[in-house]
Amino acid sequence: MGTLASLSGDEAAADKESGRAPVQSTVELDAGALFVLKSRGSWWHCGYHLTTSIVAPSLLSLPFAFRLLEHHAIRGSRLLRFRDMATYILGPKWAIFYVGPIQFGVCYGSVVAGILIGGQNLKYIYVLCNPEGRMQLYEFIIIFGALMLILAQIPSFHSMRHINLISLTLSLAYSACVTAASLKLGYSKNAPPRDYSVEGSPVSQLFNAFNGISVIATTYACGMLPEIQATLVAPVKGKMFKGLCLCYAVIAATFLSVGISGYWTFGKEAMGTVLSNFMSNNLLPSWLLIITNAFCLLQVSAVAGTYLQPTNEVLEKIFADPNKNQFSIRNIVPRLISRSLSVVIATIIGAMLPFFGDLMALIGALGFIPLDFIMPMVFYNATFKPSKRGYLYWLNTLIVVVSSVLAFIGGVASIRQIVLDAKEYRLFANV
Repeated sequence: MGTLASLSGDEAAADKESGRAPVQSTVELDAGALFVLKSRGSWWHCGYHLTTSIVAPSLLSLPFAFRLLEHHAIRGSRLLRFRDMATYILGPKWAIFYVGPIQFGVCYGSVVAGILIGGQNLKYIYVLCNPEGRMQLYEFIIIFGALMLILAQIPSFHSMRHINLISLTLSLAYSACVTAASLKLGYSKNAPPRDYSVEGSPVSQLFNAFNGISVIATTYACGMLPEIQATLVAPVKGKMFKGLCLCYAVIAATFLSVGISGYWTFGKEAMGTVLSNFMSNNLLPSWLLIITNAFCLLQVSAVAGTYLQPTNEVLEKIFADPNKNQFSIRNIVPRLISRSLSVVIATIIGAMLPFFGDLMALIGALGFIPLDFIMPMVFYNATFKPSKRGYLYWLNTLIVVVSSVLAFIGGVASIRQIVLDAKEYRLFANV
């Protein structure tokens, strides 16, 4: 199941990294755990990974989840994957039929969305440089997919640390550009008219609100906290929290400024990405828009590469031989083929379905909300068994119930939005 329970917690994790641990132990270490989830990182590296995979303040349950992970690591069972937690705490059926499929769906869906967004950024740059150009969106998605073919071959999650440091820096850079552009436009004499009213009937407003919750859960959630924790070198105590502090510092400096300044400038006319608002007028210099789109393009490639890691781990577990060297021909060939095929499929889906944002709202409702707001509370109650006479047990239960209701209603709202937008759907659309 990917734990290190046969040795004492930190010693087992260190042995896994140094190679002193046997390949097969009482609890089997598969190739996915050995090769993809290498435990070499510091808390700085953890912060880079968290920032790239989250970059937002909505996951207030993160410290809660980290306490669970550290609790098991200290007691000799370092849980390396989300499904390992489900297996260890609730039983194997939870991992096989619920947590595993949901995590794979949300992470792979994030890869598809990342490739789609990267293609859109490429198209924006192309249109700015060549307004009369005739290239279609799907062509840019394919080009970006080719870049992802290269990033997909990075051997382990830990190997992403420098890329995710660059990603962190780029998120600061493009957020500063967008904030400055919004303020410049908002204070200019040609500022767009501001209207902050909410349109639609009360029923539509209600469904749109729940659909928005699903989108937020998708955009700002993290579906691989145990996998990020698995990249830390032993001992792990306190490191995830330090990484989280770094992540939240970046969040405070980036997404809050972009959200507030963008909405202040455009109001209800704000589009799915604020870059689309800038592209629809000629009030800002082209060089600023090109630089901002380039920063976004590079950063989203790191995001997609990060969310490929759970898929890579599953593929490695299936096709790699843990008794062979990670870079032996026996393991390199299936790794190259399986990871490339994974990216090709994601690229085809992104090119065919450029309206994937509607689908991601559904994935958020049925995937990210359970993973990040429901399962940590269930895991906590099952692990620590707080007294039913105390407030903590019932607080966790309340969060589970409310989140379950939000997931259900958000799922219904997302399906409703898909049905409403279906008349505009067209395969390989140039949106």
